[in-house]
Amino acid sequence: MNSWKRKLRMGMVGGGEGALIGGVHRIAAELDQQIELVAGCFSSDPENTRRTGEGLYLDPSRCYSTYVEMAEIEADLPKDERIDFVSIVTPNNLHYPVSKKFLKAGFHVVCDKPM
Repeated sequence: MNSWKRKLRMGMVGGGEGALIGGVHRIAAELDQQIELVAGCFSSDPENTRRTGEGLYLDPSRCYSTYVEMAEIEADLPKDERIDFVSIVTPNNLHYPVSKKFLKAGFHVVCDKPM
């Protein structure tokens, strides 16, 4: 079995400024130091997403206004740059459409709620 040669690149949808659960998921994902948050659409409010990304030291070009935009742009990036998976931490009613969009774009999805 080959071990990873790099950290897994994580994207996140939801969990922006003012949301409790996003921070909890980010802390949990980073516990073993094998995952790096590199992209996100943290809120339906693009300004919240911008502020959240800035606070997390993310490249502003990887902070997306919508999850649809995020899925499409990330899918078009070279495989050695794009996210490896996305964590969905939105309100429950959005878990299905967000997960479906990323699955159809070819990404692994972490979603802790039933569809």
